[in-house]
Amino acid sequence: MKEFEVNILSDYDNVAKVNEDIREILEDNGVEPHILNAFEICIMESINNIIKHAYKEQKDKTICVKLKLDKKLIEMEIIDEGEPNNNFVIPNLDFDPKDINNLPESGMGLYIMKQLMDELTYNRKNGKNYFILKKWLY
Repeated sequence: MKEFEVNILSDYDNVAKVNEDIREILEDNGVEPHILNAFEICIMESINNIIKHAYKEQKDKTICVKLKLDKKLIEMEIIDEGEPNNNFVIPNLDFDPKDINNLPESGMGLYIMKQLMDELTYNRKNGKNYFILKKWLY
């Protein structure tokens, strides 16, 4: 299994950088474009949420993205030391995507990530938040 790590500070300006770095790693390892796109969406959503909710938009905090991959699995672990997510629930949203005026106001990001990935888990230990996304490759 190959392992990579990208670290950034919690500034919205750094989200594109980490996305580019992870995309390049995945491309270099032959990952298909639709899976690259799925990870790109998940990285943006996850890191924006960390900056906004866990770090309350403080720009000097660390976010670590660890990537593990082999022929069967891509696992991405996003680690921060911000506020814990005490309400980590992936909602089952029932909505009409064509009715943009009545889209759910919260939970949409996790819902979308759950549709794109095979597994999402969150835990907190030793003062750190660990958000793990897994995509099985067949």
